[in-house]
This record gives sequence, structure tokens and C-alpha cells, in this order.
Amino acid sequence: MNSPAHRALLRRTVIIVALLNLTYFFVEGVVALSIGSVSLLADSVDFFEDFAVNMLIALALGWSALWRARAGKVAAGIILLPAIAAVTQIIAKFPNPDAPDWFTLLITAGGAIVVNFICALILARFREGSGALTKAAFLAARNDVFANIAIIAMAGLTAWTHSGWPDIILGALILLLNATAAKEVYETAHSETLAARAEAGDFDCD
Repeated sequence: MNSPAHRALLRRTVIIVALLNLTYFFVEGVVALSIGSVSLLADSVDFFEDFAVNMLIALALGWSALWRARAGKVAAGIILLPAIAAVTQIIAKFPNPDAPDWFTLLITAGGAIVVNFICALILARFREGSGALTKAAFLAARNDVFANIAIIAMAGLTAWTHSGWPDIILGALILLLNATAAKEVYETAHSETLAARAEAGDFDCD
């Protein structure tokens, strides 16, 4: 985060991305609950996670390097929220894995791809050199595109098998994807915390 102009541009960018994610969180969440889809619910909570991370970036831009790095660790925890939602739904549906409506899955995931692809493109220019928080936002948007493509493929498999197991399995994979992203962001934030403390002369690092 270099000049004030750069920070102002980044703040405007992440607020736009946050609002896009919040809007589709409500859209996808309502659909997921109406058709009983584990993977779609995990993805909808993922939209809320993206909203929270981007708003955290907007707030943290005026903070010191050390506090921005600490906020990056918070962002890593936020990324895990979809994983918690997925685990809860997997446990609930495991005894009776009814198949969700595949066509609704297809349409909803298609809309999610559009939103996430736009967000990833908007954030791509800031993915390096703007800190762990911005990296968190870019990774989340990028991973969501892959997850949405997988949901579309799963919708076809559900239509073919008439089984709820593809939906459950994909929900578990989305869980793993978010856990991996959280690990990457936490490691970056931890490195930035050490660097900020060293620069400030504080060598008693965690």
C-alpha cells in the first residue's frame, strides 16, 4: 500500500467487490436453503466471507503495517467460515442425502461464476504487493470461480445419478479449498507480522 492515491483506489475497489459479494450471498443462500444443497450453501456463506474480508481491507488501509498483518490473520479465520457451514450441512444430510434440483444448481452456480469472475478481475491488479488482506480477497475470488465450475459439473452429475452424494462430496471439497486458502493467507500475514516487528525493533516475535 504505497501512495494515498493507491490506497484510495484499493479502498474503492474492495468496497465494490464487497457489495457484489453481499448481494449474491443473499441470492445463493435463499436458493441453497430452498433446494437443500450442501455445496451451494457452502458457496453462499463463502460470498459472505468475501464480503467480510473486503470490508476488513477497506477498514485496515489506514492502519500500521503490523496491524494490517494482524488483520490478515483475522481474514484467514474468516475464510474458514464456509468450511464450518459445509461441515454442519454434511453432518445433517449424511444420513439421508437427497438430491438437490440440478437445474436450479446449474443456473445459480452460473450466476455465481459471473460475479466471482468479475471480482477476481477487479482484484487481480492488487494481488501482489498490497499485503495479506488483499491477497486473501483475491484468493477467495479465484477459488470461488473454481468452486462454481465444480458446482455446475456436479449439477450434471446429479441429474444423471439422481443422488445427493455428489453434492455432499463437493461440499467437502469446497471445505478443503477454503482451508488451503486460509493457510496461505495466515502464512503470508505471519511473515508480514515478523517483518513489521523487526522493522520496529521488536525481535520478540511469535
